[in-house]
Amino acid sequence: MIPFVNLEGRRALITSGTRGAGAATVRLFRDLGAEVMTSARSRPDTLDGSVLFVAADLTTAEGCATLAANVQDRMGGVDIVVHMLGGSSAPAGGFAALGDADWTRELDLNLMPAVRLDRALLPGMITRGSGVVIHVTSIQRTMPLPEATTAYAAAKAALSTYSKALSRQVSPQGVRVMRVSPGWIETEAAIRLAERLGAEIGAGVDEGKRRIMASLGGIPIGRPSSPEEVANLIAFLASDRAASITGAEFVIDGGTVPTA
Repeated sequence: MIPFVNLEGRRALITSGTRGAGAATVRLFRDLGAEVMTSARSRPDTLDGSVLFVAADLTTAEGCATLAANVQDRMGGVDIVVHMLGGSSAPAGGFAALGDADWTRELDLNLMPAVRLDRALLPGMITRGSGVVIHVTSIQRTMPLPEATTAYAAAKAALSTYSKALSRQVSPQGVRVMRVSPGWIETEAAIRLAERLGAEIGAGVDEGKRRIMASLGGIPIGRPSSPEEVANLIAFLASDRAASITGAEFVIDGGTVPTA
């Protein structure tokens, strides 16, 4: 029986695919038949040997150029690009704590890798008249936490706006562009954060999780999303099952973002 979602024969680049939701997406794409390349600053010992890997710092133009060159040389081009890379190292303390260097780092991590890789890889998709680009944004773009995520949220908002503009330009040429906007994902890093927050008040990881959910205004389903759930959404959007979807943003946050 042919699976509901099938990526057999597709060439996929998934950035930051060695941990968390990125690693879950790499595993699922491989299980669904795709040839997968991923990147990080160094290769982990746990990475499946069937996955093509490039060591590169994508916060730099040179790192993006290295990855794009490997896509062309080792896969002959790409059919699907999933921009998983993102995060924040900015200090807490609100706007006054953010210097120019902090703003530059957030943009170089959360916006510019997608801009640079798309610029390098989309021409091949346009020439073939087909392709899929998925930008992973964040619910923080619509509900930032002023004390902690101002610069990160602004960078993700910029990524979302860029993605929408790109979709309007290249969708008529056969390339679908979409956004996936996760809320809190229960990654290894998230668990460590919950453990630390729980320990601060002499409690365990469950109390730490409750504190994180409370800071987001609550998660109606009562838990974060799993990396695998995020990967499932991405794989569906990348597949032919979603062939008429482009330019849209799909929120996967357990109901965190309130709507009117």
